[in-house]
Amino acid sequence: MKNYKLTLGLAVLLSTAWACGPKGSTVETSEAQAVASSESAVSYAVNTSNSEVTWIGSKTGGKHDGTIGITSGEISVKGDELVAGSIVIDINSIKNLDMAGKGGAAKLEGHLKSPDFFDAENFPEAKFEVTAVSDFNASSLEADKDEFESDNTPAKLSEILVENPTHFISGNLTIRGTTLNITIPAHVEMSNNTVKAQAKFNIDRTQWGIMYQDEASVVDKAKDRFVYNTVTIGFDIEASPNSSMQ
Repeated sequence: MKNYKLTLGLAVLLSTAWACGPKGSTVETSEAQAVASSESAVSYAVNTSNSEVTWIGSKTGGKHDGTIGITSGEISVKGDELVAGSIVIDINSIKNLDMAGKGGAAKLEGHLKSPDFFDAENFPEAKFEVTAVSDFNASSLEADKDEFESDNTPAKLSEILVENPTHFISGNLTIRGTTLNITIPAHVEMSNNTVKAQAKFNIDRTQWGIMYQDEASVVDKAKDRFVYNTVTIGFDIEASPNSSMQ
C-alpha cells in the first residue's frame, strides 16, 4: 500500500511598518476560490497525531512561538502530483512553547483564544483548503518590503523562503470566519511512495480581523508598544492511505 507523507511548513510572520508607510513582506490575498478537484485522485487521511500547525508572533518587546493541533485533514494525489487537500485546525489546542512550564504560557494561551485574537469560543476552527498547485517561478515572488524596525522585527520573505522551492500552492485560509485565498512558495518532493512539502510565508493578521494592538496606532508606535501585524503559521502534516483521522 502506498504511503504518502506531506510535511507542509507554512510560516505566517507578523508584518508591516507605519500605518501610512510600506507594508511588510506578506502574501497577497484575494477572494476565496473554488477548491481544487480531487476527482480520480487517491485520497489520504491526515494522521493528526503526527501533524501540527506552528506559529510565531512578534511584538517590539519580544517574540512567542508555539503549536496548534489539527482535527482532521485529507490529501489527494494523482499520479506523481499533489492536486488537492485540506486541514481543519483546532484553535482551542493552541500551545505556547517558549514559556512552556511557566505561568506565562497558560496566560498567553488564554489570551490568544480570547476575542482579542482568535476568538476560539465563536470560531473554534481554522481551515486551509488547496485551490491550485503550479510550478514555482521566482519572477512571481513578492519583493521584500520595509518593516517597522525594532529588536524583534519579523523576518522578510527572502529570509524565510523555503530552500529550493519547486511549486506555488494556492489555498483558501479561513480564520475567525474570514476566508481569503493566498499563494505560497513550497518545496515538494515525491519519492518512495512518499510526499513531502515545505513552505514558508508571511501574512497580515488584520486581514482576518485580528486587530489587537495592531500597527495602525501612531501613538503605540511612538511608544514602541504594539504587536506586529504578522502572525507566523506553519503546517507539519503526515498522511497515508492506512492512517485514520485521529
